[in-house]
Amino acid sequence: MAKAFFRLQKFLRRTQFLLFFLTAAYLMAGSLLLLQRTRLVIQQGSGGTPANQALPAPDEMTRVGITDPRTLQSPHPGPRLLVGMDALREPALDQQHSPHWLTSRNSELRQLRRRWFHRFTSEQEPLQTAGLKAMKHTTDHKGTYMGCFTHDSRERTLKGAVFYDLRKMTVAHCQEACAERAYSYAGLAYGAECYCGNTLPAAASKPEECNSECKGEKGSVCGGVNRLSVYRVEELRAGARRRRNVIYRGCFRAPENLTDTFPASLIQPNLTVDMCSEFCSKKEFPLAVIRGQECYCGYPTGRFPLRDGADGLRCSGPRNASSAAEGTYCLVYQTPVQDTRCTDRKFLTTKSKVFVALSSFPGAGNTWARHLIEHATGYYTGSYYFDGALYNKGFKGEKDHWRSRRTICVKTHESGKTEIEMFDSAILLIRNPYKSLMAEFNRKYAGHLGYATDRNWKSKEWPDFVNGYASWWASHVLEWLKYGKRLLVVHYEELKQSLIPKLKEMVEFLNVTVTEDRLLCVENNRDGNFKRSGAKQKNFEPFTQEMKDLINRYILTVDEALRGRNFSGLPREYVPR
Repeated sequence: MAKAFFRLQKFLRRTQFLLFFLTAAYLMAGSLLLLQRTRLVIQQGSGGTPANQALPAPDEMTRVGITDPRTLQSPHPGPRLLVGMDALREPALDQQHSPHWLTSRNSELRQLRRRWFHRFTSEQEPLQTAGLKAMKHTTDHKGTYMGCFTHDSRERTLKGAVFYDLRKMTVAHCQEACAERAYSYAGLAYGAECYCGNTLPAAASKPEECNSECKGEKGSVCGGVNRLSVYRVEELRAGARRRRNVIYRGCFRAPENLTDTFPASLIQPNLTVDMCSEFCSKKEFPLAVIRGQECYCGYPTGRFPLRDGADGLRCSGPRNASSAAEGTYCLVYQTPVQDTRCTDRKFLTTKSKVFVALSSFPGAGNTWARHLIEHATGYYTGSYYFDGALYNKGFKGEKDHWRSRRTICVKTHESGKTEIEMFDSAILLIRNPYKSLMAEFNRKYAGHLGYATDRNWKSKEWPDFVNGYASWWASHVLEWLKYGKRLLVVHYEELKQSLIPKLKEMVEFLNVTVTEDRLLCVENNRDGNFKRSGAKQKNFEPFTQEMKDLINRYILTVDEALRGRNFSGLPREYVPR
């Protein structure tokens, strides 16, 4: 009996060991499989040209068509024409505006999302929580540290310009930015936010409450939670004055009562533009208005909207004395001070009942449109993707889940039936495909603000890019025309030319009421932080004749589809004739 019991005990011990071994082997195998899949996703997300990128359209010049995506499985497929313009003339909407051969780029966009996500996560620096006691106000900063002050985001004491950099903010960067805009004080909060103003905050706080480390400068303090580290930068203003821009806005008819229109004024013999601009900058006004020896400061308003400028001769020359004496015309200048009447933004307090998309092809100005919408409505916009560069510059809705409904609208480049039908309505932003392709190519190789090099443009990547993305430009519009439930079509060129009327249409479409003064403020801050500095001139034409023939056929296809849905066609400036 004892022997049998011993054998049973020995068997159970072996079984226990065997079970333990099998469990460990199972966990190790699962871990290896997970690591392998993760590696595959990362390779797909960062690996150059997508697998389903379109190839050149057929050579037949008398018909319009887009290549069949099924031919892309072969690395060197022959051209294949699937349908021509006759397919667009079918009475059915499905055939007329979205032929079956126009398929969306969902797989490519999923790869873009993966690449953007991994780029975003790789760029984020780990939060430094240790060593706060060692942080100091370094002596390298040229400004004078004034102390730690209370910061209320709703009632800001530093009411001038506002800047965000959630990755590279430093004390010196904030000081220089405020000094260039003619402010006397620079304040930093939350380690990443910079505020400018000419009045020192009244409510002081304990020094230890400013304990947030600057995101771009280890060992330095950049305020805290609802706390400002304030520096006096007036001594920097003399050096920064050389870099300031006082912009001439034009000659305008003066309002009937200047003292009621403008909140600050100065009468000075031998008044100069610099004297008036400096006076208005200290008062924190973006406009300096000169009439004779009188200087007025204020904002663009309904009484003085800066529209319909007069002939410059009415403000200068021999007619200047009589015009000034009569008070008819005045000179208007833009000071370095930022118009802050429309810079406050927040998330929706209650979830939106209408799910609105801001849809566009990449490179069509979606980021700029988001800037305009956020400043006009006062609400953040969301995004279907994660772009760390945009989040770091103040697009806080970038990190919010795109289906949270806490944002006024959601950026998307998607064009699949499922992705389109998720939205209740959409603003469809369309831009000249030549400009869109160049803008997206620049972004792909040099980021939001840079330019691709001549080597990039002359490489094989550029023709491959055009062949693949030109068809996407067309299919994106056609798919939204087919599946979109409620659309507002906005052309980038018209928005740029007639900003306030078009922006007013967009705001009304979003069911938000805004004042005219706020729209004028948006116009005063129209460029935002992601405008490339001028068009980089090339000494060669990037588009070959073959590329132009391809793009022009897509333009005609989209133009016809828009008119078939009772929308205005594409702007005449880029429709081939």
